Amino acid sequence: MLHTPDTISTLRHLLTACRTIAVVGLSPQWHRPSYFAAKYMQAHGYRIVPVNPLVAREGGQILGETAYASVTEAAAALAAQGLKIDMVDCFRKSEDIPPLAEEAIAIGAQCLWLQLGVFNEAAGQRAEAAGLQVIQNRCVKIEHARLFGGLGWMGVNTRVISAKRLRQLPY
Repeated sequence: MLHTPDTISTLRHLLTACRTIAVVGLSPQWHRPSYFAAKYMQAHGYRIVPVNPLVAREGGQILGETAYASVTEAAAALAAQGLKIDMVDCFRKSEDIPPLAEEAIAIGAQCLWLQLGVFNEAAGQRAEAAGLQVIQNRCVKIEHARLFGGLGWMGVNTRVISAKRLRQLPY
């Protein structure tokens, strides 16, 4: 069984260290979960890199960023700008994950993040063996809000105990 390092300290570290996120399966439709999560992360200072072959084929953009057909293509375009993809966030079916894990390994990402309902043990083990942190069945937006104060303001029990409320988000 894959060891998912989803402790609060690990999640907090990943969300602090990984500032450029390739969102695979990012939809251009505002009502889709991928769009909502990416927009939230972008609004909180993260660089979002859309990976959507249909939008990329038309030369389109999502959230004001150029869409790419693959993670590899996105990484090459960012490398030309002196930037690097830190996290590959996957809004795809579980069976679509193995080639995405291979791309994440090939580009040297720090993290392979599989969204709610997405699991792939073999791909996760392969990515972990290559040195990536692997998170499965969690939402980047929800975890960010939970760990950096977004949910606590609404009275949601985040299971994070602290006597202090952050005055300013750490980014």
